[in-house]
Amino acid sequence: MELSQLGTLVLISLVGMVTPGPDIFFVTRLATKSRRHAYAAVCGITIGVTIWLTLTVFGATALLTAYPAILSTIQLVGGLWILWMGSRLLLSARAQFRDGGVTVAANLDSLVGTPASCLRQGFFTNLSNPKIVLYLAAIIAPFLPSEPSIGTALLVIVTLVLCTFGGFMLLATVISTNAMRVKLLKAGPWIDLGAGLFFIFAGCGLVFTGATSLF
Repeated sequence: MELSQLGTLVLISLVGMVTPGPDIFFVTRLATKSRRHAYAAVCGITIGVTIWLTLTVFGATALLTAYPAILSTIQLVGGLWILWMGSRLLLSARAQFRDGGVTVAANLDSLVGTPASCLRQGFFTNLSNPKIVLYLAAIIAPFLPSEPSIGTALLVIVTLVLCTFGGFMLLATVISTNAMRVKLLKAGPWIDLGAGLFFIFAGCGLVFTGATSLF
């Protein structure tokens, strides 16, 4: 694979990464409250992306196409997970509105959980939508030979994983700066409300798609 092709692949991946989705909303929400928790979520998301990329490069697309029930089942389970996340965010927003805001430093763990729980949530949030395999296959296929060498496959995986990690870490770092947090802190309940509604709608979409395909 030529360097120009790899650069184009990275650019396409970055554009896809910044498209609003559960990962972006989750990291943004955490970064307004705690950089450490946001970094933990980024690590979880990156682990999920690594799994999806590895499966994509080594042929998971063909498996999901041949056995669509696998895709539908993961969508159904993932949708339920996203719905659960959305309900928690809505409850958090309600509590903050009721209390007239929250002192983040004093209530951090009760508000966003521990860093370890944020890592797990980031991981499962990323894994919740298996259609990422189809998206990754669509952007990788034009640049990857039909039978890539192990070296080429690893180059693509490592490059895109680092791209994802770096992009999300940059997002978390920028949003969690003191200047940004001061501006966004008062909007905390609204951010949780918006993220919660997004997760609810996204979860309903995944559950509906998975359920109708299965049943």
